[in-house]
Amino acid sequence: MADVTLEGVTKVFDGGTTALDNVSLDVADGEFMVLLGPSGCGKSTLLRIVAGLDDPTRGTVYLDGEPTDGLAPRDRGIAMVFQDYALYPHMNVGDNIGFPLKMAGIEPEERERRTSDAASALGIADILGRRTQRLSGGQRQRVAMGRAIVREPDLFLMDEPLSNLDAGQRAELRNEIGGLAQQLGVTVIYVTHDQTEALTMADRVAILRRGVLQDVGTPAAVYNRPATIYVASFLGNPRICLAVAKVDAHEGSHIELHIGEQTLSLPWAHSRTRILSRYDNERIIVGIRAEALTPVTPGTASNELAGKVRTLEHHGHETLAFLDIRASAIAPDEVGTTKAEQVLGNRWRRPFGSWASRWSRNGGRSDDETTSTADGETPGRHLRRSAEVAVRLAPYPHIKTGEPLSVAVDTEALLFFNDRGNRIDVVGR
Repeated sequence: MADVTLEGVTKVFDGGTTALDNVSLDVADGEFMVLLGPSGCGKSTLLRIVAGLDDPTRGTVYLDGEPTDGLAPRDRGIAMVFQDYALYPHMNVGDNIGFPLKMAGIEPEERERRTSDAASALGIADILGRRTQRLSGGQRQRVAMGRAIVREPDLFLMDEPLSNLDAGQRAELRNEIGGLAQQLGVTVIYVTHDQTEALTMADRVAILRRGVLQDVGTPAAVYNRPATIYVASFLGNPRICLAVAKVDAHEGSHIELHIGEQTLSLPWAHSRTRILSRYDNERIIVGIRAEALTPVTPGTASNELAGKVRTLEHHGHETLAFLDIRASAIAPDEVGTTKAEQVLGNRWRRPFGSWASRWSRNGGRSDDETTSTADGETPGRHLRRSAEVAVRLAPYPHIKTGEPLSVAVDTEALLFFNDRGNRIDVVGR
């Protein structure tokens, strides 16, 4: 097995494109680490640097504590599994799996034994004589994995190995890959853009965005306590609602969160109330997931949000209702932009600039209540996105679009973020 350490790894391609920006990450011996992020975030580039197929512009990769500078890919004890299988079409399954052993000069008898063992572990022992052109996508990926396993490497690198498969095959192979990695006891770095793969397979997940490492932790940690607003929005189905809320602190008593025209109240003994009190009379971003909401009869819960059902999605086992709570929403990519300025309207104190304090300038009125700002600019309603929370309902409920719905809010399940997109109870101003 092997442990991997990345120390300040940066990759800048010709032309000035930064694929990775000062990424530091530790992967423990025997750990299943998933690199998660959208296309173009740098995760495959990071995998290639670990494999030795690309060199970092700056920074160092360590394998078992030793720097890999100048170490050829074949000398790193690494096996890779690619998205496109990369099989030899003129060879049958057995020859494809055993090819690395043949190149390494392994005796035919030992080669046959190890090929058979790998094929049996992957459930393809009965097709060893078949040509790869006659295989399904799932079978081809198993052959590609068998070719990696047969080498008995210290480290597996997997670059979106399931992305070309249909949903059923992906679910089946997810279980097989996770179980096989545990059985072999090898270190795995697995690249994917699919949050389901990350949350179900990983020991830990590292989330990348535009080459910057956003968060690292167990699947439960990055989902329940995401470090940034981007991680919160990337994980979860249905997607989290990011609503703008004004904080009103009543020291020693409670905190009120004014979300549009509605109010949630957190007791002073709440786990994060004192931290939120630092934002008194300012606006923050509140993350509301579906699991924080329960449909109720209006007026029966201590903390409620009400609105009209905008859309319904029927999924067979449940129905998702998207409820317009008449508040302003913000998207992760808007944080730090002029558009967010107009929505949040705080006087943010930070070294790299300040945002307009529209709340103060408007005498305590929100932009929704004003027709123009103090500097003569009209905010424009097209700049404000309406906040929609997703509510889980029973399959095919009697409620219809346009009808009112009230939900109880579990305030312990809410997430809070500042203007920089950081979770408030992790990073202060």
